Order: sequence, then structure tokens, then C-alpha cells
Amino acid sequence: MTLVRVIARPLIASSFVFSGVDRLRNTSATATQLAPVLKKITKSVPSAASITDNEKLVAQILGATQVGAGVLLGIGRFSRLAAVLLTVTAAVNALADFNAADSSTPEARKARRSQLLKNLSLIGAVLLAAVDTNGRPGLVWRAEHFATGARKNAVGLSKDARKQLKKADSAVRKTASDVVGS
Repeated sequence: MTLVRVIARPLIASSFVFSGVDRLRNTSATATQLAPVLKKITKSVPSAASITDNEKLVAQILGATQVGAGVLLGIGRFSRLAAVLLTVTAAVNALADFNAADSSTPEARKARRSQLLKNLSLIGAVLLAAVDTNGRPGLVWRAEHFATGARKNAVGLSKDARKQLKKADSAVRKTASDVVGS
């Protein structure tokens, strides 16, 4: 792990860990803050009503996820998965914070905008961490490398076997592209 990763990941994670602990300590306040967002989610996805109806449980899950994923990102274990989880929690936090913030005065609107930009910056940081391969090859490279090796070995195969290998190569590339999103 490079020095930048050793320093940057714990710095990004610290905000989420402390926010998660705060959410766990103040579950009632967090539940109140989350209520409007959860109502919008329920309207959009009615099947989620069984989960979104219990604001306190959602607040506890959100806080625990932030603490757990933040710790994992900070220590560099399962950091890509942790970053994806933190991206989701940060998006929910950004919506909840923005909806709950006071916007009655110019100063309050400025503070609300500043908080939103901070939350968006954190989302950007964890998105970068989510795509960071830590110097190791990604799934697409591995799939392409595997396909190239298989293609080299297929030179001596029959015409039918080459067709099947070409189909498999195409399927592997498409699947890897779908998984990674590139």
C-alpha cells in the first residue's frame, strides 16, 4: 500500500466512523431527520415500506454501516466494498442533512449549501476509493489477460472449437465490462 493510501483512507474513513457513532448515540434525532427521505423512498419503492416504516431501525443500520465500513476502509480491508457502502450511506446522509437544514435566512442557506458540498465531496472521495485497485489488476484486465492466453492456446484447435472460444471470450469481456461498468 502506498503512503498516500495509508494516509488518505483513514482520513476519509474517520468522518464516517464519527458520524456513524453519533448516529448510533442519537438514534431518535437521526430517525426524525431521516423520516422525509424514507417517505420519499417508500413512495418510489412501495415494496421497501416494511423497512422504511421503522425510522429508528434504519438510523441504527445506517450508523452501524458507517462505523463498520469506515473501519474497514481505514484499515484497508475490503476497502472497495466498504467504499461502495459508504457511498450509499453518504448519499442518504446528504439527502437527510439537506432536507433537515434550516433555509430561512441567507446565513442558514449558506451553511446548508456548505454542508451539501462537504457531503458531495465525501461521496466523491469514497467513489475514488471504490474504484481504486490498490495497484492490483482489476477484473477487466484479468479477464482480458485470461482470454488472450486462451486465444494463444487455441491456435491448434479445430475451427468449431475456435468459434466456441471466440463466443466465450466475448461473453467474458461483456460480463467483466458489466461488472466493472467500463
